[in-house]
Amino acid sequence: MSSNTSVKTTARPGRTIAILLVSIIALFAIAFVQGASAVKLGLDLRGGTSVTLQPRIAAGESGKVTSEAIDQAVSIIRQRVNSLGVAESEVSSQGSGVNRQIVISVPGDTGRRVVELVGQTAELRFRQVLVEGAANATSLTGDTTTATLPAGVTAETAAKFATLDCSLATSRQAGGGDDANAQIVACDRGGGIKYVLSNAEVVGRDVSKATAAIDQQGAAGWYVSLSFNNDGTKKFGDITTRVVSLPTPQNQVAIVLDGLVVSAPRINEAIVSGDAQITGSFSQAEAQDLANVLKYGALPLAFDRGEVQQVSPTLGADQLQAGLLAGALGLFLVVVYSMLYYRGLGLVSVGSLGIAAALVYVLFLLLGQWIGFTLTLAGIAGAIVAIGITADSFIVYFERLRDEVREGRTLRSAVESGWLRARRTIIVADLVSLIAAALLYFFAVGGVRGFAFTLGLTTLVDLVVVFFFTKPLVTIMASRKFFNSGSAISGFSQKSLGIAPKTSTAKVGE
Repeated sequence: MSSNTSVKTTARPGRTIAILLVSIIALFAIAFVQGASAVKLGLDLRGGTSVTLQPRIAAGESGKVTSEAIDQAVSIIRQRVNSLGVAESEVSSQGSGVNRQIVISVPGDTGRRVVELVGQTAELRFRQVLVEGAANATSLTGDTTTATLPAGVTAETAAKFATLDCSLATSRQAGGGDDANAQIVACDRGGGIKYVLSNAEVVGRDVSKATAAIDQQGAAGWYVSLSFNNDGTKKFGDITTRVVSLPTPQNQVAIVLDGLVVSAPRINEAIVSGDAQITGSFSQAEAQDLANVLKYGALPLAFDRGEVQQVSPTLGADQLQAGLLAGALGLFLVVVYSMLYYRGLGLVSVGSLGIAAALVYVLFLLLGQWIGFTLTLAGIAGAIVAIGITADSFIVYFERLRDEVREGRTLRSAVESGWLRARRTIIVADLVSLIAAALLYFFAVGGVRGFAFTLGLTTLVDLVVVFFFTKPLVTIMASRKFFNSGSAISGFSQKSLGIAPKTSTAKVGE
């Protein structure tokens, strides 16, 4: 086959570039409408909130604070944090033995809310109501002269009921630690009602799914919908079947979270479907937070919140400047190299890097708004590495293109044949980077996940840019006389391509 065999040209490259540019403008418009005006920075760059959680040790229970229990708590808290988005929060343990603590660091101004969320023990219990009374009642029956106790209530529980005053804020400090196998006296969240509750018959580990939803009729507002596993479905069916025919308040089942009664609905019919709802005048954020902590299970220990500190971003700001300087220097060197080595063709490199930078920036804005993505020093490192990935893509294409021209093809034909051969290499190289980023993201923790996320995102951006900008732009440039003529500064001169100029020779004696 002749080296000048034509290759079909990609149709309408100008339209392809226009679609990409319009898409980028549309993304910036969405960011503007949603108020995403600045990239969210991580803990190391803008500071945030740090809190220490200290395991609560009751008398004679120091043996419960084991390394396994702390590690399990760290894992659950990390899952709760990660479910809020790629926020680059840090969850770790420090110390040893019973003095071991959990340290949570969350970037930004919303750190306090996140710390409160992840520190909840989320000990969920379903208990039958035995007695319901006023917040400061001192008698189970309301008659101090009657010594008879209601059915099923022990004398020890009666004494606790008489001394607990739910009107005091200190009596309503949720913290869990209640014994699932014993009767308890508990307050409701508002402090207006005091309960005597039976032992727990359904607990948090019986829940398989928890989601926040809103009553479309507007009557109940936000609530949490629960689905039980097989054991939970049977146990919940048993308790509701048993109490449905009892008089008030024994026909109520209290939903207890961390030792406080969230709600105590009356059971009108047996519930055997394995689904239930937690209502209690929740706001949207409260319902979503409750569903989130229940989704990942209860912490194995109760914790007291230690000192809450604000983390200064001063050191991170200096490192940010150094990182940005390194990125700018790397970008500058790539541009200089492209212009010196590829001459006019280097304009494609500059344009591609510019489009990639704009696309990455707007994605940082939107992802910060949508999933809580925050940019850290590790993320900046991932973005700097991406400069090399993008440079590799157009270098592979340019060198393949110049090889095709050296083999005798016309420039317009070489653009297409070179692309067919180069794109496989580009895709494979980017796929390797994507696999590495995915493995790092799913198997690493902390700042490494931020590096992996940014590396994966920018690699995908590289694929978009090389297919929808670099290649179409080269197609357009190949149709221009400046490049076809082999100008010395076009990048396609014989000298640039390494082709020796043809010289004429004369015969001796002529």
